[in-house]
Amino acid sequence: MIDPSETPSGKLVPGKSILVLDNVSVSFDGFKALNALSFVVMSGEMRAVIGPNGAGKTTMMDVITGKTRPDQGKVIFRDYHDLTRLDEPRIANLGIGRKFQKPTVFEALTVLDNLWMALKANRRIRAMFTFTLSSANRARIEEVLEVTGLTALRDDLAGGLSHGQKQWLEIGMLLVQDPDLLLVDEPVAGMTDAETEATATLLRTIAKSHSVVVVEHDMEFVRALDVPVTVLHEGSVLADGSLDTVQRNEAVIEVYLGR
Repeated sequence: MIDPSETPSGKLVPGKSILVLDNVSVSFDGFKALNALSFVVMSGEMRAVIGPNGAGKTTMMDVITGKTRPDQGKVIFRDYHDLTRLDEPRIANLGIGRKFQKPTVFEALTVLDNLWMALKANRRIRAMFTFTLSSANRARIEEVLEVTGLTALRDDLAGGLSHGQKQWLEIGMLLVQDPDLLLVDEPVAGMTDAETEATATLLRTIAKSHSVVVVEHDMEFVRALDVPVTVLHEGSVLADGSLDTVQRNEAVIEVYLGR
C-alpha cells in the first residue's frame, strides 16, 4: 500500500483502483444483505450498479460510506484506507460523496446559498459569522453552476426548482466539496425524459475528473451513460461487463430483466 500523500489528491491515477470491495458480507437478523461481495472501481471510472430490489445495492453504499459495518471483508479506498474501520465523517472527509435518491436541499435558500453551505469549511456558529468565500471557492462555485446548468437560477430559491433541477443542485453540492469518488443513487427517478438526458450528460462530464458509481434501475439511462455495469443479486456480483453483455446473460435475464 502507498501513502496517499504520494498521489495528487488520489484523483484519476491511471491504472489504479480507487475502491476495492473484498469479500464483504452483511447480515440483518439472519438475512444476508451482502454475501462475499467483491468488485473494483478504477480511478477515473464511472460504473453503473444494477439489480433487483433486495440485491444489496443500498447496503453496499451504506458500507462504503460507513453507515453500516460489515460482518466480514474490507473496503479499501485509494489503496490505503480500510473504510470499514472509519466513521461516516472521516470517510466523507477522505473524499467520498453520496447522493441519495431523494434530493435534500435547503429549499428556503437560494441555489447559490445551497452551494455556499456545502463548501468544506468550519461550520461552528462563531465561524459561520466570519466565514467569507475565497477567490478559489468562488471560482469553484461558478464552475459547478455552469456544469450543473444552474447558472441562470443561482438567485432562485431551491424550493422553486423542478425535481430534476433539485437533483442537479444536490449533485452540485457534492461537487463543490471536490470528492474523489461520488456515489449516486437512482438520480433520474421521477425525472422527465429531457431531465434524464441532461443528467446523463452531467454525469458523463463529472466522470472526466471524478470516479463515479451510479445505482440505477432505468436501463435506457444506463445505456446513455455507456459505462461498465455490475449486476448484483442476493448480495453478490451476478454479472459484470457492458450493458449489452449483461443483458444477454441468461442469469441476469432470469432474476432481473425477464424475458
